[in-house]
Formats: sequence, structure tokens, C-alpha cells
Amino acid sequence: MKLWQKLTVCGTIATLGLVGCSSGSASTDVGSSSGSSSSSSSSSSSSSSSSSSSSSSSGPIELTFWHSMGGAGGEGIEKFTADFNASQDRIVVSAQYQGTYDDSINKLKSAAMSGLGPDIMQLYDIGTSWMIDSGYAASMQDLIDAAGYDLNKIDPNILAYYTVGDTVYSMPFNTSTPILYYNKDAFAEAGLTEADLPRTFDEIIEVSQKLAITNGSDVERYGFAMQIYGWFFEQFLVKQQLNFANNGNGREGAVTAVEFDQNGGGVAILEGWKDLVDSGVVGNFGRDGAVTTDSFVSGKTAMILASTASLAGMQTSVGDSFEIGTGYFPAVSASDAGGVSVGGASLWVMDKDEAREAAAFEFVEYMISPEVQAEWAMITGYFPVALESYNLPMMDDFLAANPAFQTAIDQLADSNASTGAVLAVFTEARSTIEEAIEKVLNGSASAEDALNAAADTINSSISRYNLANGIN
Repeated sequence: MKLWQKLTVCGTIATLGLVGCSSGSASTDVGSSSGSSSSSSSSSSSSSSSSSSSSSSSGPIELTFWHSMGGAGGEGIEKFTADFNASQDRIVVSAQYQGTYDDSINKLKSAAMSGLGPDIMQLYDIGTSWMIDSGYAASMQDLIDAAGYDLNKIDPNILAYYTVGDTVYSMPFNTSTPILYYNKDAFAEAGLTEADLPRTFDEIIEVSQKLAITNGSDVERYGFAMQIYGWFFEQFLVKQQLNFANNGNGREGAVTAVEFDQNGGGVAILEGWKDLVDSGVVGNFGRDGAVTTDSFVSGKTAMILASTASLAGMQTSVGDSFEIGTGYFPAVSASDAGGVSVGGASLWVMDKDEAREAAAFEFVEYMISPEVQAEWAMITGYFPVALESYNLPMMDDFLAANPAFQTAIDQLADSNASTGAVLAVFTEARSTIEEAIEKVLNGSASAEDALNAAADTINSSISRYNLANGIN
């Protein structure tokens, strides 16, 4: 893409406020627009950081890898990068922590205009459409073809999200789906078993009535709680097999308008969500995912929804207090036949010279190798994207010791998975949806009115973005 086109995309994004504005979620799910904000062992790089130039023609190619993994994930990135560097002497990769995904995009915009920036970049799922339009990335499909890489090695349900048309734009790396977490001890106390796990909103209320502990007007333990999170709204649409946006969720053509306000799916979600909270046995802790998670690990809520990537952290927090169980992500109603859509992030090779791009792809191949992906799953709770990972003895041992993780694998394999939407203004769209949910739950707007207003706001942003970037 020519420089003026890149400038147009950046200017539009800045005008719309789509990057640098977190969803407000503190969820550890990397599908979240806030990314991971923990400190990392990786060195932090400013927006003016350049990708290291190659050494002499006889020396190794030096590459810069920007990522947004803090905590255990950041330590894992550092380890894998060091292992890759030690495995050969032609390429040296420097992993640099950039803060949240939104922070990383802001830094990329600043650096790319000066011809700087990383060689490889980790970007969250909802940034896919924006990155394609920006022109900053190299053609991942061309690199795949040139290397003769066999895409059959990658889980097709996961790869499908990062494939638009017949073109793979980035390589999945850290992948998650939402699942139900429950307190097994609380279930046993209430005479409930795994067979009683709720699959619908109505069943959530029924089971929560048995799990909740009240003392007069005070609730000592809620049966269920759900973070106000745009990602969950999208997943409930997927369960209904309905689109978030037109043109096949942006996969058959550029999105020109949302559809959730027209197909009945959005109203069903918000009216059902309101019924949950009004039941008195379901907690509402707002947009901050950490608050909802804390209510669960402290035993004050018996069931919550969260990313598969939250499992390891929750187990550490809970310790021996109670046993954590997991179940499938519920649907709005029993007639919903859809599955779930993956979240998380992928690896992009940036637009550089041919030698640097080829070297960067070699690093990407290493990061998605079965052994690395298996170890990555054990460290973080993300899915291995490499199918062969599941045949490794270390993965067998891990799943045997952590049966709760098996649920996420089974859910993705068993369900009618969706590729999800690709939308350039997704970050703002999620925030707008969350505002609509808040209005419905606090009684200041009906589901229909709140969604119509949200749709108008998002559609205006889509129109401005498309106009500025010559998209019809």
C-alpha cells in the first residue's frame, strides 16, 4: 500500500478513537481489546524503536518481535525466542513487550511512518481488518507458499478466523474461546453434578437459584455472574448462528453496516441478560473482568464465563480452596445450534525486504511448531494451534493432570464453530455494545432502543472509515 493510503488509515483510526482506548475490560482474555497489561520480562520498546538492521552480509539477520504478553505469557515468549536464537546462527530475534494490543498499534503507527517498527508483530483478533487495510503487513499467504508450509498442520477452526476469502493474512498464535467456569464444591453442596451445568439462560437461572446463598436482602454467594463484555455479546450471536455485521461478517466484502440490530439476535441477548440480573441470583459486576473473576476465585460466585486463557491464573488464585470445573459456553435459548468463535491473537510479518520477511516467517514457523505450542498451552492456557501438539506425550500428561482444559478443546471440536466477524472499527464497536448492555441492565433503556442507538453509532463509524479509505 502506498504511503498516502497508510496515512489515511492511521488518520481515520485516530479520528474514530479506535486504538489506544481499551474496552475497559481487565479480563485476561486476549480477545479483549485491552490485551495484557501485566509487566513482562521482555524488554519494553518505545514507539520509535526500529527494527534492527541486518548485520554484515556474513552475519545473522537481526529481527524485532513486538508482543503484548505480560506475566507468564511474556516469560514464555522470552524463552521461546531464546530457544529459537540458540537453535540456529542465521537469525537473531529480539522480543520486545509493547503493552496492550492497543498500545502496540499506536506505537506501530508512529514507527511505520518513519520506516521503522518491528519485523514481526502480535496483534489481537479484532485488529485483523484494520491491519489488512493499513498495508503495513507482508503477504502471509505469499510467505506460506514460498516456504511450502503445509497449512493442514494448523487447526482449521482456528486458521479460519485469520483467513479472508482464500487468503491467510496472519498466523494464529495464542488462541482462546470462552467457557463456563464453576465451583465444583459449591455444586456438590447444592446436590448438583456436571450433568446440571446450564446450557441456556433459563437454565442459568434455575441452577443459580440452587447455588445462591442469601441472608435477608444480602447475597452472600451468587449462582452466576457475567462480565459486561462485547466479546460475550458476539459469542451469543455466534451461538444463534447470526452475523454481527453484513457482507458475511465482513468476509464476503467490506462491512457497510451491522446486522445485530436487524436479525433479532441482539435483542434476544440483551433481554435475556436483563432477565438473568433481575433474577436476584445472578451478579453484575460491570465491565471490569477482574472483579467478576475475583468474585469467583473468592467463592462469592459459583459460576462465571471467561476465556480459556484464564484457567491457569484462576487455578493459582483458588489454590486448595475449591476445585474448578469447566463447561461449554451457554446459549441464549435451547434452539441455538451454533458454536463459538476463537479469540486471542496472531503473528503478522511486517512489510520489509524479501530476506527479512523470509527470516521472520522462519521464526513464525518455530513459534507455531507442535512442541512450542504444547508448551505454550501449558504455560498460558491458550489452545495449541498445531494439531500435532495433541499427540505429544507432554500434552497427554498435561491434559490428564488438568481435565478442566479438555473442555475447551472438546467445545471447539464438537461445535459448529464460526469464523467470526472482521471489522475495522471493532474496538469502538465493542465499547459501544458494552454501553448498550449497561443501559439495559440498569433499566435506562430497552434492549431494542439501546441496540438501535448502538447500531447507529457503529454504522456512522463504519461509514466514516470506509469513506476515508475509499471503500464502497
